[in-house]
Amino acid sequence: MKKSVLLFLLLAAWTLSFSQDQKGLARVNKIDGVEVYFMNEPLNSYDVVFDVGTGLKATSLLTGGMVNEGVSDKASQFVRKAIKEAKEDKHEFDAIIYSSGKKIVAVKFKNPDPKFKSLARAQKVEGLEVYILSEPLKDYEVLNSKKGGIKMKSYLTGGLVNNSIEEDVAQFVNKLLKDSKKDNEKIDGIVYGAGKSASGIRFKS
Repeated sequence: MKKSVLLFLLLAAWTLSFSQDQKGLARVNKIDGVEVYFMNEPLNSYDVVFDVGTGLKATSLLTGGMVNEGVSDKASQFVRKAIKEAKEDKHEFDAIIYSSGKKIVAVKFKNPDPKFKSLARAQKVEGLEVYILSEPLKDYEVLNSKKGGIKMKSYLTGGLVNNSIEEDVAQFVNKLLKDSKKDNEKIDGIVYGAGKSASGIRFKS
């Protein structure tokens, strides 16, 4: 009985601490019913089921690199590819995870905790938390936004070498940091939902 009470108290204290300290935590989006963890790490533990190939980007090739996909476009391509590969090879997966570079993996969660469903811890770039295709749990205000322009690597190579998502995000971060310094406004992170624009944010106290 004492052990049960102690366990309940420990769990309650942990839950209260979790609910109060939400900085750096995000709820990720879904694409075609699949959770997408882009430059963030799921709170639930998981096993990697298979690698999702990338390949050349058709839109960039057809336009000579002048029109480059946004991050959400690339994410959608990867999700569709993962779904196709899973059907062909009879795999089951719950989500896709992108950490860096040009590699994405499909994963299945191990004994997932319902209270951690769709929750992740955001990565940092240049000291800023990046919420890519996800929404911060902590309340925030938008300070500025920046649209992504032509990707120079894609333009110079005719689209054969396309930016990785990580490189796209780094461009957003650098632009927003430059703007925030110019406007003398400190930002805590960036939020990117879809399209080709990202916003600089500051968390509310």
